[in-house]
Amino acid sequence: MYGNRGGETTGCIQGGIVEWAYDIFSKSEEELFVLLLFLQKKRMHFIIIDGPNLNLTGKREPGFYGKRDMKSFLAEITSRYSDHTIDYFQSNIEGELINKLHASGFSYDGIILNAGGYTHTSVAIGDAVKAIVVPVVEVHLSNVFSREPFRWESFISPGARGVISGFGLAGYRLAIQSFLG
Repeated sequence: MYGNRGGETTGCIQGGIVEWAYDIFSKSEEELFVLLLFLQKKRMHFIIIDGPNLNLTGKREPGFYGKRDMKSFLAEITSRYSDHTIDYFQSNIEGELINKLHASGFSYDGIILNAGGYTHTSVAIGDAVKAIVVPVVEVHLSNVFSREPFRWESFISPGARGVISGFGLAGYRLAIQSFLG
C-alpha cells in the first residue's frame, strides 16, 4: 500500500503510517475520544479465591458441582480472557482466605469469591470483604436456594457487588464478564 498526500508518494510502511495519521487527525473530537478510549483499553487483573472443598471440584458431588475440574476450567478462561490476568487461590482454611482477601483487596481490579461453606458461617470473611476496596463478586456453583435453608444466608453478600449462583463453573466466567462491562 502506498500513500499519496499532497502529491508525494511514500513507501508501504511509511505510507501506511501517513494514511493512518491523516485519518486520525481528520476525525471529529467525538471520534477521537472513542479512539482514545479504545487505545487506553486497560488490561485487568482478577483473582478467583475458592474456599473449602473446592479443590475437589469435578470429583465431589458432581450432581451439585459438575464433573469438570478447576484446572481445566482455569486453562479455558485464561485462554478466553488472554487480554487480562486471572490468578487463582484455593484454601480450606478460613484464616488463609481472609489473608488472601486482605492481600488482594487493594491491588486487583476484581475478586471472584466462592467461600464455599464459609459463606453461611463466617462473619470474619464477610467483614474482610467489607474492609477491602476491590469489588467482590460472590459465586456459588450450585443454586444455594434449591438446597438446605441454612445455605440461604450469606455473610458475604452484604459486602459484595453481586452474587452469581447455580450456573456451575460458568458462574466464574459470568463474574469476569460483570467486571468487563
